[in-house]
Amino acid sequence: MSEPRAEKLAVVDEVRERLSTTEAVLLTEFRGLDVPSLAALRHALRQVGGDYKVYKNTLVRLAVRDLGLDLEDLLTGPTAMAFVGQRADGSSGDAVSVAKALKDFARTNSALVIKGGILDDRRLTIEEINVLAEIAPRDVLLAQFAGVLAAPLQQFAALLSALPQKLAYALQALIDERGGAPVPTGEEETVGESIEAGEEETVEEQTEAGEEETVGESTEAGEEETVEEQTEEREA
Repeated sequence: MSEPRAEKLAVVDEVRERLSTTEAVLLTEFRGLDVPSLAALRHALRQVGGDYKVYKNTLVRLAVRDLGLDLEDLLTGPTAMAFVGQRADGSSGDAVSVAKALKDFARTNSALVIKGGILDDRRLTIEEINVLAEIAPRDVLLAQFAGVLAAPLQQFAALLSALPQKLAYALQALIDERGGAPVPTGEEETVGESIEAGEEETVEEQTEAGEEETVGESTEAGEEETVEEQTEEREA
């Protein structure tokens, strides 16, 4: 009699340990599921970090009472418990993925009935488990959250890279509107001064050249007149 009792106590301790360390546990009734169907369900749950276990209701009830969990009314009929554990790659599973795996399996296997569960010591109804199954898994939510954080940085980087191009378009539009590239103020003054200086130099050069020519012609004419007068005086 001592050996069966020790085995039962070991099962109670195991259930208590699993309930106290798991993120969530979902209870199901599997009446009518054959062995291949149970194997397929266990495989689907393992892929998402779930562990499907069948215990005697009397032993589970003892563990539940020790932990003060509100589950005793669900421990009727053939009951199996889907614990949230670890995936095959060692990463942690989550309640959403386990709930989704159970719901997806129940769609094609009406013999599987979801009865309720516990999430972080809080009782879950069937309706709440169905809603939980519609939420995106944790890894998807984390990826979406990372994308939300990265999006403003990406948009800011794109804006910075687009600024030079947009500025160039704006400047070109301004140039076209004014009929060509405007000459900077400093250049306008330099060009104006150069033109004015050039004109002044030309006028001065022309004036000096004219004066030189006039003076030269006047001198030559005067010299010619003096020679003629001297010749006439001698002949006379």
